[in-house]
Amino acid sequence: MFGNKKVEKRFTSTKLEGTDSGNLVSIITDTKTGVQYLSIGGGGVSTGGGVTVLVGADGKPLLNKDEG
Repeated sequence: MFGNKKVEKRFTSTKLEGTDSGNLVSIITDTKTGVQYLSIGGGGVSTGGGVTVLVGADGKPLLNKDEG
């Protein structure tokens, strides 16, 4: 009844890296549209973070050709 439905992940995270200041930086891809986002988050408690769309020189969102 419950838990039998397979749920596909909407977002995938790639290129996870840590910075010298302890922040985690990753590229998040929307698997339905292929749009890529830059995610920066603190490695510690209550340090904040953010997500923004990655755009090319033309101002259009960067697309992951393998997704979307």
